[in-house]
Amino acid sequence: MTESTESVVNISNVWKVFGEKADDAIKAIKDEGIGKAEVLERYGCVIGVQDATFDVPRGEIFCIMGLSGSGKSTLVRHINRLIEPSSGNIEVLGRNVSNLNESQLRELRANHIGMVFQHMALLPHRSVRDNVAYPLEIRGVAKSKRWAVSDHALQLVDLVGYEDRLPKELSGGMQQRVVIARALASDPEVLLMDEPFSALDPLIRMQLQDQFKALVAQLQKTTLFITHDLDEAIRIGHRIAIMKDGIIVQIGTPEDIVMNPADDYVREFVQGISKLKLVKAHSILEPLESYQGDLEGAPRADEEADLDQLIDHAVGTDLPVVITSNGQDVGVVTKPRLLRGIQGGKEQ
Repeated sequence: MTESTESVVNISNVWKVFGEKADDAIKAIKDEGIGKAEVLERYGCVIGVQDATFDVPRGEIFCIMGLSGSGKSTLVRHINRLIEPSSGNIEVLGRNVSNLNESQLRELRANHIGMVFQHMALLPHRSVRDNVAYPLEIRGVAKSKRWAVSDHALQLVDLVGYEDRLPKELSGGMQQRVVIARALASDPEVLLMDEPFSALDPLIRMQLQDQFKALVAQLQKTTLFITHDLDEAIRIGHRIAIMKDGIIVQIGTPEDIVMNPADDYVREFVQGISKLKLVKAHSILEPLESYQGDLEGAPRADEEADLDQLIDHAVGTDLPVVITSNGQDVGVVTKPRLLRGIQGGKEQ
């Protein structure tokens, strides 16, 4: 990902509690530390989101991951104000979303935020081209202009030649690409993706994940991607927020979360994740000065080499792998450290 310090989406201390006594419930949560069950019992309220805070810089794919009922979809719907927060601030492109009037909110949704749901909601009687162009049609864009924009968006998702087909003539994966093209047609800075690939077959899903990640990198779209699948989050996310009962329990890179799970809940999630392509040498090396043995003839690998590459270096020697950074030796990966790296976040 291109490094950026510009915050495109900023979520600050956002709460959403459903129920007539939401304010009393929030106060009790803050003062007494009561949980979801007690909030429901005492106040008849349901915790949707609890004190969420994070920034998403331009061009990042920020995955929000959690099981059903964790609050992930509730959280993302605050960003385009489909849901009003109980308290807290949401800023998109420097604008406080809660302060926008109806006209300003429509303009933000139409021109700056694209949203893709799991259920594709394509218009069955319209061609692929017309489906992609439909949001522009609503805005009164001339037909020639919106068709040109539609054709360009379809080119981005590799659907050239299917412009005049009806949705029913396309596979599920192709239909989902039409939905992504429709979201891209207005050239939004922000994409909100709510489990867009979860209904697809595994192989098609993986192909779309790869295509989508490459497309976001090419277009530098800031993306909030909702998923219940940690494998998917790791595959496409630059960072991941893991939610439980409305609370963000950990935010980090895929490597951070796998190697340093914040608690037992996260540790259970990462147990089955393959570390071979995920964990890098810089995460498991020991400093060069701490190794006392002879390194003559030892293999070398860059600090960004993954575990799979390190194993290739290590199998033919009893020596550790020397790790380099910018051409300089900075540490070693011994076989015990390599094995611990494969185990990932297991407590030592």
